[in-house]
Amino acid sequence: MKTGISIAELMRKTIALLRAGLVGLIFVGGPEVQAVDAPSTSRPGGFKFDTTISREVLENYLSRSVSMEGLLNGRGDLKDNIRMLKGEGAKYIGRALCLWGAERDFLNNIERARKQIPEVLAADPDMVLEACVFEIVGQRVSQIAVPDWVFTAFGQPVTNRNFIYEDMIYPQNQRRSMGQGQVPDESRLETRMWFYYQAVSYIDVGCESIHFGQVEIMNRNDPGNAHWAELLTMVRHYAAKHARRHMVLCNGHVPTGGLQHDGNPLLDFNAFPLRIKETPEKPMEAILKVGYSDGLYGRSKGGRTFSGWTCEHLPYLVELDNFGASRHQGEPGGPNERLYVWGFDEITWFAHQRKEYRARWLQYAWDWLRDTDPNAHLQMPASRTASSSDIHWYFANNPSPAVPNGLGDEDAIRSVWAADSAQEMK
Repeated sequence: MKTGISIAELMRKTIALLRAGLVGLIFVGGPEVQAVDAPSTSRPGGFKFDTTISREVLENYLSRSVSMEGLLNGRGDLKDNIRMLKGEGAKYIGRALCLWGAERDFLNNIERARKQIPEVLAADPDMVLEACVFEIVGQRVSQIAVPDWVFTAFGQPVTNRNFIYEDMIYPQNQRRSMGQGQVPDESRLETRMWFYYQAVSYIDVGCESIHFGQVEIMNRNDPGNAHWAELLTMVRHYAAKHARRHMVLCNGHVPTGGLQHDGNPLLDFNAFPLRIKETPEKPMEAILKVGYSDGLYGRSKGGRTFSGWTCEHLPYLVELDNFGASRHQGEPGGPNERLYVWGFDEITWFAHQRKEYRARWLQYAWDWLRDTDPNAHLQMPASRTASSSDIHWYFANNPSPAVPNGLGDEDAIRSVWAADSAQEMK
């Protein structure tokens, strides 16, 4: 009596489905099911790392990166977001735990992420989830108790106190406002203790990457970046013992080309906005151009990395940034509005385009980066704050009852990656 189809027949059916791009599973060596990369994901060298990461594997992750702001802190529908990410073949999930002004409800946000991360990783254990330590601190940080282990890590006497806001910010003559707070001075011990507390908390819940924000506006009193080096060394030391794959990937925005110490990069990879240039002769359209504004193209600094390999130019991500809209929305800007694209920040400009134009533009940007600077990788838009009266959030999800305001860019992203995988596998 037959109890099911034969293994050979099952393999033939599965291979046919794989060729059609409909499944991401294959049966190997018997009836056990083993996950393999979907057509949009496949990259030579794969996505495996432990303790350190090779350049090939790192760039595989960067080449399948999305900016998924707020995935783990309540933005959008979690189940539909997981569905989209898995369907696209996303591997590096940027800004997944994105707490701007982290001191606001920090512990509750951490606990929510702790519960949600296993659900995300169940969909794809290879995914790297990124948390953020931003360039802002507000007075409510003084309501958070300093754990004993933070004092111990920095060789300080253990005392019963909260973090001290005034001991984190720049001196009076150097201060810079940021949102509802101030830019912290990372040369100050209290700041590094607060950053370490955040980073360790993110590692403990399962995040394997940390975006340290605008690192170069926090180091005005740290010549040579010795304090950044100390902090990142401590974070990596903790990750080596406690992270899921014994490593945490560190990155940040670097307008000068890199956060360097003793001639070598402190970060595992760099990150920066795309810096999109509007085209006045073609209303609402825009291009990429080397040398425009402070774009990073051709300027990413290299050296010997934490993982031990050397490079002339450190790999980097470029993303559709958000920072607000100008007073001239929908109009071309002048020399004083070079960061805006038709009066919008980058993601809001993108969200205002027709669906067909968005698809063409993502393919254009991917091809332009490949031809212009192979060290650059496009971080696809998935979820991001938008800044106009009619669009407050960008979701790439296909529209559905779960995400009624989704803009439906999933297929465009998957198409770009699938074409890249096909090219890589030739």
